[in-house]
Amino acid sequence: MKMGMRGAAASVLILAMGATGTVMSQQPAAGAAAKETSTLTSQREKVGYAIGMDVANSFAPIADEIDLAALRRAVTNAFEGKQPLISQDEAQKTDQALRMAMAVKSGQPVPGMAPGTPAPKVDREKVGLMLGSYAVGPSLAPLKDEVDLDALFDAVQTAFAKGTPKMTADQAKATMEGFMAAKQVEMQAKEAAKGETNRTEGNAFLAKNKTQAGVVTTASGLQYQVLRPGSGERPLPTSKVRVNYEGKLLDGTTFDSSYQRGEPIVFGLDQVVKGWSEGVALMPVGAKYRFWIPGELAYGEQGTPGGPIGPNATLTFDVELLDVLP
Repeated sequence: MKMGMRGAAASVLILAMGATGTVMSQQPAAGAAAKETSTLTSQREKVGYAIGMDVANSFAPIADEIDLAALRRAVTNAFEGKQPLISQDEAQKTDQALRMAMAVKSGQPVPGMAPGTPAPKVDREKVGLMLGSYAVGPSLAPLKDEVDLDALFDAVQTAFAKGTPKMTADQAKATMEGFMAAKQVEMQAKEAAKGETNRTEGNAFLAKNKTQAGVVTTASGLQYQVLRPGSGERPLPTSKVRVNYEGKLLDGTTFDSSYQRGEPIVFGLDQVVKGWSEGVALMPVGAKYRFWIPGELAYGEQGTPGGPIGPNATLTFDVELLDVLP
């Protein structure tokens, strides 16, 4: 999914809610009546229903413009990892039409439209497909195994029909807080296990790699190999340098490359990870080195949030020192 489309969908909601004074994710009053939650028997159903209540409140200002069947088809499609049911181009057009319709209904002036002109007709099916394909579906796809879609759309349909929900706002809030707390514990455990695996694999690799011809291991554990010698000045730990580089994971995956971007990068050696600071300071201008940086000298236990560098990951960098800048 392209971020531009998600932003477009969000802009519709912001405009619509701004026109009506609604706040996104605002829940019904805590005292609102609710049916017995015993009809929601599993955790997946309860989580799905709570999320559905939030989705319904977020979309409340444009509820009349949404075909729920189309919304569900698009969300289901996203959960299955398939291509969106509506193209980017068509979704953009639908977004624009919906924003214009909401502006007219709220009495806001629209360029090119005379005052009093009726709001343009919006294709409800396309609105549902747009929101499901580029907002709801991608956002919830990571939780697809833990969200019951029947319960989610039951909550949305009930809210749109102004029916009595199966949860109060407080119950929905408690459900989501419990769910997110459990997910956080689960994610922390997975990250810890992944970090330990990465550390073990990295240590094994470095132990073998240091026996290779031409590989030098420093006191810190950094390893390097001279791919091309240089004859220029060496930078100080506080120097600013211009380099070309390519970074890879141990499995060979390239995660960053100035070569791919088509231009070198400039940075201070006191602004990068320890392995870079130490390694580049060893290089004379004109040289090209390969570095193997253990996790503790790279991104540590945190890795890079959202990837691609995992916790305690050992990294490989090919670096060309082009210049030391004043």
